[in-house]
Amino acid sequence: MKQGMILLLLALALPAAGGPLRDWLQQRAASHDALAEEDVASSGRLPAGARKLADLAYGPDVRQRMDVYLPAGEGQGRPLLVMMHGGAWRMGSKQAANVVDNKLAHWLPAGVVLVSLDYRLLPQAAVEQQADDVASGVAWVQMHAAEWGADRRQLVLMGHSAGAHLAGLLSTDAALRQRHGVQPWLATVLLDSAALDVAAIMRGPHLPLYDKAFGADAARWDGVSPTRLLTAATPPLLAVCSTRRGESCRQAQGLADKGRMVGVTVQLLPLDLSHGQINQQLGLPGDYTRAVGQFLQRAGWAVAP
Repeated sequence: MKQGMILLLLALALPAAGGPLRDWLQQRAASHDALAEEDVASSGRLPAGARKLADLAYGPDVRQRMDVYLPAGEGQGRPLLVMMHGGAWRMGSKQAANVVDNKLAHWLPAGVVLVSLDYRLLPQAAVEQQADDVASGVAWVQMHAAEWGADRRQLVLMGHSAGAHLAGLLSTDAALRQRHGVQPWLATVLLDSAALDVAAIMRGPHLPLYDKAFGADAARWDGVSPTRLLTAATPPLLAVCSTRRGESCRQAQGLADKGRMVGVTVQLLPLDLSHGQINQQLGLPGDYTRAVGQFLQRAGWAVAP
């Protein structure tokens, strides 16, 4: 049995009043599952007629690469979906099955160009440098979108776990966007990030993975906290969170509260799914995929839910 599953069973065995210990075990389980599941390679199967442009370089480092998946046929003005994998800021791959398979099966036949982005990882690159990579990659996508028959103005950003944190940083940090020349996009979908207010996490009991990512220098924490950086210039956000781990939905609620303060749409989508399932099951037929599609359509994405 996977270590993450053992920890989850221990957490569920505790009464609801188990409080911090129960939450800690659930978070620990999620961190193990995130690392394990991101390593499962994609099947490589694409819908009929679709094509993959593999390992396009947006920077000099071997990790600064993206895969671009093109729908069947010719077209112009196609919508764009840019996806960032998770893995605790130190693991993960743009080719992982949970990252791409079901999303490709759902959105490529709908005419969407899907981009899956790699970025440098710990310990090679600090979280701030990873955010720079994501910003640089998105700007590169916007510059080249027309070559793939896509419309850069029809771009949606999405990330899971650590990738959701980085997508949230790009969405809320105006200086980061300006530094890399990132143009406005329609909306951002955050798939189960429990690190939206990093400063609050680091000042309380937390998992060791956060120490590795954010260090002991309190001066850094606000600058990597999407909730604290959120302003009126932030695009609409959808925060999907697992009700099986308390911190994830608490962090998402804090983001929504800040959104109301500054007048930005932050919609919550709590789900009774595991951390890994929130990533893997998006794209499967059902209420979850439909709810994400409806949010994006309201934001102006020209794709039927």
